[in-house]
Amino acid sequence: MNLSSLKFFRSLRTENKQFAVIGLGRFGKAVCSTLHGLGYEVLGVDSDETKVTQALTDRISSHVLQLDSTEPSALAEAGIFEFETVIVAIGNYLAESITTTLNLKEGGVTYVIAKASSETHLKLLKKVGADHVVFPEREMGCSLARILTRPSILERFDLDPDHSIVELLVPEKFDGKTISDLELRHRYGLNLLAVSRADKFEINPQPNERLRRGEVMVVIGSNKDINRLPI
Repeated sequence: MNLSSLKFFRSLRTENKQFAVIGLGRFGKAVCSTLHGLGYEVLGVDSDETKVTQALTDRISSHVLQLDSTEPSALAEAGIFEFETVIVAIGNYLAESITTTLNLKEGGVTYVIAKASSETHLKLLKKVGADHVVFPEREMGCSLARILTRPSILERFDLDPDHSIVELLVPEKFDGKTISDLELRHRYGLNLLAVSRADKFEINPQPNERLRRGEVMVVIGSNKDINRLPI
């Protein structure tokens, strides 16, 4: 997640308790069931009768409708234009995804989050007004590549293209040394934010605390400096 994503999600109103999800494939179903499980009102929508029936059986959302989201009149009649946030989870049908996104924005939906399946799809969704575009396949691919090449890095939060916050296993080279001994800022240009012990994070740990292999540390800095860590 980058700064532009942060700005978008900060703009969402926390009191918003209703969402519509259009497209009930694997991604859409996951979004529906998670939101519903968190206690939000969710309307699931798909043009495929089989997917609608399955969603009703699985109870993944508060309500489920079968309709053609490329038809503005169908969206209006269903009251979808009244939702503040709508997720377009149609990834494999380019024209349907783009037309639906355009219809929602022209219908007055404040926040439209759309799923892209390719770089071209992503660009087109932005051109027709999508407020935020997610690209699960690319994000998973990037995540997998990072795991394969840097298995000690457990999580990465991208602040911008050049800086990140990363959660990583304490390197063997750091085992038994105090935070002061490591001189992370001087040697690597990094700041230590937290250390995790017994499943609990200690924020701003004391300089005299010793790190042990297998523990987790959280640092912030440039990607170039992070890559210099002995991991």
